[in-house]
Amino acid sequence: MTDSDRDARHAERMARKKAVVDERIRNADDDRGVVVVNTGTGKGKSTAGFGMIARALGHGQQVGIVQFIKGSFSTGEEAFFRQFDAVAYHVMGEGYTWETQDRERDTEAAATAWAHAAELLADPARSVVLLDEINIAFKYGYLEPETVIAALDQRPHHQSVVLTGRGAPDALVEYADTVTDMTKRKHAFEAGVKARKGVEL
Repeated sequence: MTDSDRDARHAERMARKKAVVDERIRNADDDRGVVVVNTGTGKGKSTAGFGMIARALGHGQQVGIVQFIKGSFSTGEEAFFRQFDAVAYHVMGEGYTWETQDRERDTEAAATAWAHAAELLADPARSVVLLDEINIAFKYGYLEPETVIAALDQRPHHQSVVLTGRGAPDALVEYADTVTDMTKRKHAFEAGVKARKGVEL
């Protein structure tokens, strides 16, 4: 097969693909906010959520962020996003559960975080809300998925919500519009590499 033949076949395949994609775009007429769940054992769940927050800010939208577990150390995303007036940012956790080792205190912190989250979910000014590491709060029984799903059901029609953390409960996975399960293949920490600013922090 000549290069010219390959080019012609490639152009033909891409034309067919474009027709399929264009048809799907034409048929996607349900204009509403979506619920996105980033879960799994791999790195990048929160990172992807913060990427969506950056996108929303790029479109001039107001956003809300509640971090449920991370709270005992500063992060680059917090330092960055707190610079924007359009961001309501709440860090409500007291650190990872293996650090606090205090279920009662963790449960109280999660309840306080949820109170802020519920306000954001009811605020029509917030186009995107990130509930970071909320799945961990579900896993340890600090929050009930049904409570959160009920609030998601009542949120403003245009509002999108991102929920992150390992072990997303089945009820939330079933309810969500988009679910990504990030799978770990390797992680530098397992080879003794310290967490890096700009990568993990």
